[in-house]
Amino acid sequence: MSSPEILTRPETRVPVVATADVVVVGGGPAGISAAVSAARNGAQVALIERYPYLGGLASGGMVLVLDDMHNDTEISVRGLAMEIVERMHAKELCVYPPEADRDPAVRTTDALWRKWARWGLYDFYANTKPYPVIFAASFDPDGFKQASLDMVREAGVTLRLHSWFQSTIVEDGRAAGVIVETKEGAQAIRGSIVVDATGDLDVAASAGAPFADGSYIVTTVSRMGGVDTDEAERFQFEEPERFAEIDLKARRLIGGCWQHWWLKTPLPGIVWCNCPHMSGFDGLKVADLTAAEFEGRRRMQAVLEFAREHVPGFERAYFVDFAPQTGVRQTRLLEGEYVVTKRDVKERVHFHDSVCRGRDYYTPYRALLPMGVEQLLVAGRHYSATSQAQKISREIPPCMAMGEAAGIAAAQALDGGIMVRDVDVRGIQRQMRAQGADPGDRPAANALVTEAA
Repeated sequence: MSSPEILTRPETRVPVVATADVVVVGGGPAGISAAVSAARNGAQVALIERYPYLGGLASGGMVLVLDDMHNDTEISVRGLAMEIVERMHAKELCVYPPEADRDPAVRTTDALWRKWARWGLYDFYANTKPYPVIFAASFDPDGFKQASLDMVREAGVTLRLHSWFQSTIVEDGRAAGVIVETKEGAQAIRGSIVVDATGDLDVAASAGAPFADGSYIVTTVSRMGGVDTDEAERFQFEEPERFAEIDLKARRLIGGCWQHWWLKTPLPGIVWCNCPHMSGFDGLKVADLTAAEFEGRRRMQAVLEFAREHVPGFERAYFVDFAPQTGVRQTRLLEGEYVVTKRDVKERVHFHDSVCRGRDYYTPYRALLPMGVEQLLVAGRHYSATSQAQKISREIPPCMAMGEAAGIAAAQALDGGIMVRDVDVRGIQRQMRAQGADPGDRPAANALVTEAA
C-alpha cells in the first residue's frame, strides 16, 4: 500500500481558555470519579469530554449492568460508584437485588435465579448453578448521564463538553495541560496535574509514556422496545427445550454474545442487547470503527426479525436505539511503574500500595503511574496491566474506584507541593475510607497475601 500524502500545516496559536489545578480528560466513569473526588478534596478541577454527555461507555456505550463490585457476599466497590447507583435508584432508574435476596441461605435457589437471571445480576464466575445472586446493578443510560452531571455540578467541577482531545502539553518532563479541538478551533486547558481517563490512553501516549497495544472484541450495543418480558421469561423457564433450540439459533445469528443476548432494564418493555461480539476491529482506527457499525447493525437486524417470528414476547419488538459509542473494550494499555498480570487478578494478589478494589482483586497505586512523564495519572480500562489481565479487570465499578483514588492522589500532591509519584499511599488509603470507598489496604480472607514487586 502506498504511503499517504502528507500535508504540512503552519504552526498555529492556541488560546488558553481555562486553567485548573487538575485537568481530567475523559468524562466516562473513571473520569467522573477522578474529577468529583479531586474537587471534593479541595482541588480546582476541569473535566474535558468530547461528547455532549457524561458517562462514557456506561451511558453512551450503554453498558447497562454495573458488576465486578462484589467479593462473594461482600460489596468490594463502594464510594462514588455506590453513590451513583443510589442516585439512580432513588429515581427508579436503577435496579439491584435487595440484601435478603443475596443471603447465602437462599441466593442459589431456583426461585431467585428465575427472579434475577434476566437482569444479569448474578455471579457468572461461580462454579455452582443456579448462579448465586450478588450485588450488581441494572441501570438506565440517561439516568447515569443525569446523575453524573449532578455530581460534577455539585462538586464545583468546570465541565467542558464538545472538546475532543488533541495533544498533551508537556513542559520540562511534566504534563502541564492539554490541547483540544472544538467548534471554536483549538483550545488549551492548563493544569498542574493531568488525569488520563480517556480509556484509550490518548493523553499518556501523546505525552510519550510507554504503552502496549491491546485488542479485544467490540460491540454495537442496542436496546429493543415493545417486548413482553413476562412472556419471554415464561417461555425460557417453562418451555426449556424449545427455548434452548430457538435461543441457539438467535445466538448463531448474533455470532458472539454473553450467556444472555438480552436482559431487562429499569424501563418496562425495553431490553438491553450487549451484543454482537465482533473480533478483528481496531478500536483506534476510523475504518474499523465505521465497519463495526455496519456489521453490528446487520447482525442485530437479523436477530430482531428472527425474534419477532420465533421468540414469544418479541412479536412486537422494535429497536429503540443503538449506542452512540462503539463498545471498545481494549486498545492501548499503559506500561506503568507496575504492570498488573493475569495471575495478580486471578489469584487475588494483595499489594501494599493497593488503592482500589474490583470484584476480588486489588489495584496498586503504581499501576496508575506512567513512566517517563511527571504529574500525570491514569485511571480506567487503559491502566497498567497486561492484555489478559485487563480483559478480566476492566469493568465500570473498579474503573470508578480507580478514578476516585486518582482524584485523591492529585489533591494530596497539590496540598503537599509534591509529585503525584511521591504521594504517601497510606494517605490515599485513609481518604478513600473516609469517602466510604474500599482502597483494598486490608486484604480479604481469600486474598493471596504476598510481597509485591
